[in-house]
Amino acid sequence: MPGTMKTFVLLAAMTALFMAVGYLVGGVVGMAIAFAIALMLNVYSWWNADKIVLRMQGAREISPDERSPIFRTFANDTRALAAHAGLPAPRIYIIDTPQPNAFATGRNPKNAAVCATTGLLNTLTREEVSGVMAHELAHVAHRDTLTMTVTATLAGAIGMLANFAIFFGDRSRGGIFTSIAIMIFAPMAAGLVQMAISRSREYEADRRGAEICGNPYWLASALEKIDRGARSNLNQRAEANPAMAHVYIMNPLAGRKGDNLFSTHPSTANRVEALHKLAMDMNVAPPERLYPETVTARGPWG
Repeated sequence: MPGTMKTFVLLAAMTALFMAVGYLVGGVVGMAIAFAIALMLNVYSWWNADKIVLRMQGAREISPDERSPIFRTFANDTRALAAHAGLPAPRIYIIDTPQPNAFATGRNPKNAAVCATTGLLNTLTREEVSGVMAHELAHVAHRDTLTMTVTATLAGAIGMLANFAIFFGDRSRGGIFTSIAIMIFAPMAAGLVQMAISRSREYEADRRGAEICGNPYWLASALEKIDRGARSNLNQRAEANPAMAHVYIMNPLAGRKGDNLFSTHPSTANRVEALHKLAMDMNVAPPERLYPETVTARGPWG
């Protein structure tokens, strides 16, 4: 399904769910109010997708006069990857957190932004970081970034509306038990929509990202390191805004295994396996050592 059509279908599904919760909370009037709120959220998210995510995650832009040589090199490498992929140069951001992770946002390639955490730059090699950013640029090229942000915004709103149900719900529609059911299952339904989109797009972004950087092993190695780092380092901003978890390359909330119904991302093992198969199809020879023990000691850009 083309990216624009996928976005509209997703918007329609999330809006319908939002209206359904509004109806259960306040009847026809509640449904009408929910529709008006959903419409405003859709328009606002469409034009402010990048600002929403970047502000909520505490990101800062890497400016042209950036003093850190690591940040400058990271920004230059990312711009080179974008040029290689035939994309406009994105705005480049950094988040100060020890958890290795990254994401992309923006309503289209001309208004895109990519972001990495300091933990990512401190943990991965330069080649691995290139693999990660190529993955994020693939999301930009596929126009996934708008879909991801709009979904997160509406999912968060559905969660808040569902929480209101227990206090302001129409008791004539089933009493307190109906209100509790809304509070539990409405956010779950919104989450399932997010997750169904997330898993499929991650595999496709892995594939395209590997092609952009030219070596699937770089991204495969990065994913395994990010997976380990995400388990052992807390991302405070992501924890405060769990509806945004699916925008990251790796689940920033917890390291869940398996492609199950309630995971926002495919399992790391499955993604790595797919990348190794892609490397064979591309006739890319595996590096002598995927995880050199000296990398951490000498720094990510050594």
